[in-house]
Amino acid sequence: MNDDKEKEIQQPEPNELEAKLAEAEKARDEYLAGWQRTKADFINYKKEEMKHLEDVARYGSEDLIKDLIGVIDNFDLGLRTMEKSGPVERGIYLIRTQIEDILKKRGLVKVEIKPGDEFDPMIAEAMTEVPSERPPGTIVEEVEPGYRLHEKILRPARVILSKGK
Repeated sequence: MNDDKEKEIQQPEPNELEAKLAEAEKARDEYLAGWQRTKADFINYKKEEMKHLEDVARYGSEDLIKDLIGVIDNFDLGLRTMEKSGPVERGIYLIRTQIEDILKKRGLVKVEIKPGDEFDPMIAEAMTEVPSERPPGTIVEEVEPGYRLHEKILRPARVILSKGK
């Protein structure tokens, strides 16, 4: 009977234990590396989602703002027409200012361009070129203002450029 107990309690060979230990350590390292990659991927995913949500919050009303820019343009056109035919009521100017203030609160800023500025295709769109005293490639006139929503150009300014003399 003692011989049977000794057979059951046999100790594995030291080489066999070392091999099993090395195999277990290798498996542990693979699991740890996989977990670390997954954790890093998840952190990156969270950062990307936060940026996406920030963009949605910042630019979610972009279509509405574009539509209102058109209203401001028409208001300006109407005001110029009314000014030619006589005095314009102050209330009309107040309404226009109110619309502009609402848009400013939402992050809309008019792109500042004036005659003599050098043409920048990132913020302006050239409509035509005309002979002028100004150097070639400079702005002669702003036809339609441009607008920026936060850092994004929502609508480039439309300008007339000089082609020189």
